[in-house]
This record gives sequence, C-alpha cells and structure tokens, in this order.
Amino acid sequence: MNLHALLHWPRTLFARLALILFVGLALAQAMSFWLTMTERDQSMTNVMMGYIEREVVSSVALLDLLPPGERAAWLPRLARRSYSFILGPGEGGAPPDAQLSARVAESIESGVGKRYPVTVNALPGDTEHLQAHLRLSDGAPLTIDMRPMPGTPLSGWLPLVLVLQLAVLAACCWLAVRLATRPLKQLAQAADTLGPDLKADRLSEDGPDEVARAARAFNAMQDRVATYMAERMQILAAISHDLQTPITRMRLRVDVMDDDAQGAKLQQDLQEMESLVKEGVTYARTMHGATEVLLRVDPDALFDSLVCDYLDAGKSVSLHGRIGAELVTRPQALRRIVGNLVDNALKFAGEAEIRVNEPRDGTVTISVLDRGPGIPPESLGSVFEPFFRLEGSRNRQTGGTGLGLAIARQLTLAMNATLTLQNRPEGGLEARIVMRRVIESAD
Repeated sequence: MNLHALLHWPRTLFARLALILFVGLALAQAMSFWLTMTERDQSMTNVMMGYIEREVVSSVALLDLLPPGERAAWLPRLARRSYSFILGPGEGGAPPDAQLSARVAESIESGVGKRYPVTVNALPGDTEHLQAHLRLSDGAPLTIDMRPMPGTPLSGWLPLVLVLQLAVLAACCWLAVRLATRPLKQLAQAADTLGPDLKADRLSEDGPDEVARAARAFNAMQDRVATYMAERMQILAAISHDLQTPITRMRLRVDVMDDDAQGAKLQQDLQEMESLVKEGVTYARTMHGATEVLLRVDPDALFDSLVCDYLDAGKSVSLHGRIGAELVTRPQALRRIVGNLVDNALKFAGEAEIRVNEPRDGTVTISVLDRGPGIPPESLGSVFEPFFRLEGSRNRQTGGTGLGLAIARQLTLAMNATLTLQNRPEGGLEARIVMRRVIESAD
C-alpha cells in the first residue's frame, strides 16, 4: 500500500488545494501559538524570579526583625500564591534537578544567601516542590516552602478565540480555492457538453488574465472544430451529390445490357455503392450535429409503429413491455437508432425483439435482442467504429456498409443517451439504450 492510499488523498483539485491550505494555515497557527506561549512563559518566569528575589529577601528580613512570639502571626500575611514560610527546619531531600526549581533555588540563594546561609532541596511529588532552609539571626530555623508556577494560567476565552480564528481561516481557504478552481470546473463542464453537435455553451471571458485567456482559447477551439467539421460534411455531401449522377447513368446502361448475369452483378455493386454514399452522408451529419429539435413524444406509440412497419414487410420483430411515460427527445433520431439496431439483428439472426422498461431513477432502458452468433468480447467496443465489420463471426453474405452501429452511437450521444452492446448468456446479442430525459405522463 503506497503513501497515496494511506493518506486517502482527495481526487478533486478543489479538495486537495483546500486541504493543503487549511493544514498549512492550521500548522502555522499552532506554531505561532506555541512560540507565543513559550515566550510568554519565559517572560513570566523571568518576572517571577525577580519578584521572588525581592519579596523573599524583604519577608525574611522582616521576620528576622520581629520578636520570636510575633513571627507566627505574620506568616499568613507574608505568604504568596507560589510560596509560604514555615517556622521550623522543614523537610530534607535531594537537590532540585528540574529546570524551573533550579532557577528558583538560584534566585533565592542569590537574594537571601548574601546574609543568611541557605540550602535548597526538592520534595518528591507530581509537581515541582522545593524548600529553602536557613536560620535567622537568633538561630531560629526558617523554611521557605515553594511550588513554582510554570507560567500564568490560560484565560478561559482564549481557546474559543483560537477556534473562531481557525474557522475564519478555513472559510477564507474554502472561498479562495473555490474562486481559483471555479474556472477549471466551468472549463471541464464546457468540454463535457461538447458533444457531436459541437454546440457547447461558450465560456465567459471575464475574470483574471489567465482565466480569460484560457476561456478565449477554448471558445476559439470550439469555433475551429465546428468549422472543420462543417467543411468536411460539405465536402462529403458534395462528393455524394456528384456520385449520384454517374451511378444513375451506370444503372441505366446496365439495364440495357444483354448479359443478364453480369448485369445482375453490376446492379448489386451499384446498389452497394449508392447505399455506402447515403450512409456516409448520414454518418457525417450525425458527427456534425443533430438539427432535429427536442419534442415530447409517446415512446410506446413510436415503437409500436416501428414494429408494425417491420411486420408489414414480413420481418420477425416483436415488442415487449411499456414505458408508460412521455420522453423529451428527438423522435426521428430515436426511431433511426432502434431501426438500425433491429436491422442489425435481422441481418445476423433473422429476428429481433424490442424490450422496454418503465422509468427507474429517471432513466428509461430500451433493449434490442437477437439470438445470433453474438460478438467476441474483445470486439464489443470496436464495432462502433466506422466501416468496421466482423466477417469472422457474422455472415459475409448479409452485406452492409459498416456504418449502422456508428450512426446509432453518434445519435445516442447527441440525445444525451448511452448505447452499449453485450452478449446474452443464452446466446445472441443485446443492444441497450439508456435515456435520461424522462417526464412522467399525466393521469
């Protein structure tokens, strides 16, 4: 398992930038807080050392001047939060080894030890605790019991302020990253909507110079691609138009030929040429874009009419299931897609079955099934390529231009739908169309 998997690195650029900025600012704030608190504690410790040195010297001098009988009454007055006085020898122990205790002992010795011999030892416990022992001028023992404070207590409102500050930083990070990545998101959305019709929404060319430049480049790219595709379609349409005349003349000449066998072969070749030209123009138009407007249609009636046309022509085509909802789609394109799939099934299996399902999760599924030889799994994606034919697994005598599935795929993309092929477990092929534009029918 690599480091990427251990860290569960986000997949989106927005999440990654936001995480990096937030973690960086949080670490910087934590370091700044630590440095501030460390400097604060050190400053307070220095102040406390000077305070102890002055106050303890004054208190010891006062107790030394008082009569022995009055000293006990003054002890509570001279006590402070971090130390107090005991009239007695106190407790023994090892020399202080903690850094703070050592500094306190040094401060007491430097202040009191100038006049009174002082010994300092630490007492065992969870917190630092030490005692300084000395004798007054009359020989009476005096103990200074000290519990050094590592620093001033933290104010109760400071954690709340730090949390609020961190929340403000997180909000600023989110806003900054969102503003920075929004143009990339818009660019990705525009690229995703650039389908076969080449009519994606144009990007706004406002904003920072880098964003505006990328938007202008993308819009210019769309215009160039649309121009190139239009030129190719016009060339193909012109070639198709020019080929119609010689093909027609050749068919007329074939009709007056005396050799019936050769004439039949030539008639078949000319028919294949004409079919190839027409299919090529149709494919080019689907690549350039669908000009048919979206309409609200009854798909059940459309499929029923399609099946009736095949039955009238003597073809074995059946329809199973009902959608029971209206679709907002391009009806002629949908009819062409299903018709191409049915023709494909009839060519290689002799019969076709259309199955439709009721809307589920806002989608409709339309399947065209046959019981033919199927398609090798490694070629399921290749059959959508123009002029691709599976002669090894399909009947060569069926003919065809190799553009039927390519046209069906392009039309489904233009309709915001998907077309997939899969072999059936019981044999044959299933072509599945999933459409997303669904409106529930009114009661």
